[in-house]
Amino acid sequence: MIKEDEGYFFGLGAFETIAVEYGKPVWADRHLRRLAEALIFLGIARTGGEIGKALGTALEEPRLRHGRYALKLTISEQNILTTIRPNPYDRQTAESAFVAAYSSVHRNETSPLVFRKTLNYGDCILEKRRAAARGVDEPVFLNTRGEITEGAVSNVFFVRDGSIVTPPVSCGLLPGIAREVLMERCEIREEILRPEDAAACEEMFLTNSLMGAMPVRRLGSHTFSGTETGMRLARELRELNSETFGASSGGAVASSSGGSAGAPSMMRD
Repeated sequence: MIKEDEGYFFGLGAFETIAVEYGKPVWADRHLRRLAEALIFLGIARTGGEIGKALGTALEEPRLRHGRYALKLTISEQNILTTIRPNPYDRQTAESAFVAAYSSVHRNETSPLVFRKTLNYGDCILEKRRAAARGVDEPVFLNTRGEITEGAVSNVFFVRDGSIVTPPVSCGLLPGIAREVLMERCEIREEILRPEDAAACEEMFLTNSLMGAMPVRRLGSHTFSGTETGMRLARELRELNSETFGASSGGAVASSSGGSAGAPSMMRD
């Protein structure tokens, strides 16, 4: 049973959604680090042992060994909750690419909550629902200065003249875990971007921990000329996870191919 606290009443809590691939949590150490940082910011005292025990217990669920799941770890002052659901993103979706559109709701880049994964998530959920009703896969937020920030549940990247660019965190966005991995391994430049800049780009793709990388074929009225970069990075992220987990758990994860099989990797070792 959920205990009534400031997380329940006011959203003063934090959560992480961890991809579990055939029993193995993806980037769990990064997620737990970000969760701990958010809890410190919120003034919620939880030990690493408490959090680790909750995650370990959740990972004992037998069904996790047989597919791709999303494990959510939610913590507030008096609650530690875990939930499990199937990963909503499939490989076929990546092949067809997403449709995105600008939201009429703006990110408040002056709010410290924007930069952390807290329970204040109402804007994201409501805009995601409204977008879905219009046949849009992901709404994209501008900040109060009209700069592109992020998607409702994703970070955004663009390809312009062969280079990958993404908005800086200072624009008002959550620095995602998949974003962090790509920033470490790829040549990516942070740059303030506006809708007119996006319309001059050849490609767009999204990232989050569950989808990995997802190509976008259209943003609002602008159709991008290609999806190759997003598809290649989606494939390379799957292969990276496969190498990390080993053949026994990762083989099924990396089975999706397609595209330029012999092309050099876009990610550094």
